[in-house]
Amino acid sequence: MAARSTAPEKRPGFFSQIRTLYTFTQKEFRWLPFLLAGILLLGIAVGVGVGFAIPPVAPWSVVLWGITGLMLGILGSLMTMTRMSTRAMYKKIDGMPGATGHVLSTSLGRRWQASDMPVGINPKMQEAVYRAVGRGGVVIIGEGARGRLTRLVNDERAKAQRVASGVPITVLYVGHGPGEVPIAKLASTIKALPKKIDRATMAAVIKRIESVSQSLTSLPIPKGVDPTKVRAPRPR
Repeated sequence: MAARSTAPEKRPGFFSQIRTLYTFTQKEFRWLPFLLAGILLLGIAVGVGVGFAIPPVAPWSVVLWGITGLMLGILGSLMTMTRMSTRAMYKKIDGMPGATGHVLSTSLGRRWQASDMPVGINPKMQEAVYRAVGRGGVVIIGEGARGRLTRLVNDERAKAQRVASGVPITVLYVGHGPGEVPIAKLASTIKALPKKIDRATMAAVIKRIESVSQSLTSLPIPKGVDPTKVRAPRPR
């Protein structure tokens, strides 16, 4: 009996990804079509204007410059839509349990290590504490009501202080209140922290903290963000 051939999973094409990206973004920003159309028209107008400004003025030269402007307009539209899709993603997950973990695991880059799993949780209230370690030290992030997170944050800070003496520890709270960081600015706030430790120290701190962290496999994790459904698709 011949073995069944397993066909590789077909990945969406470029235009399919663009269409998905546009649909996702347009749901949050209804005026997106007008913005993209304006960018295209502006690109064409600039190209045609350059064609008339550079002598000798000839029809074929104006047409070529117009096409060049159209290409630049398309590029500008794609870049704008990508940026708007990121804003739409943050707008969609703002306030959802698990949003902090999603941002930490996808937006910090290689200079920071973090997980989408919390290091401390309050299952009843769906509040959580997350941790990131990088060249800026240890960052503890609270997600939920600030008053109810005090014990969880203090426990995680004490744990970090025991194994990483002398390493800066920063505490952030996600939210829109005084002294809190909006979810859209969380990654940039963490990456803007000044570098205080070298890479060797960073690796040692990560290893020490992980060695004393309690296992969370038996604890329920707050649900609410499905990265595969919320993350804005990007064209490749």
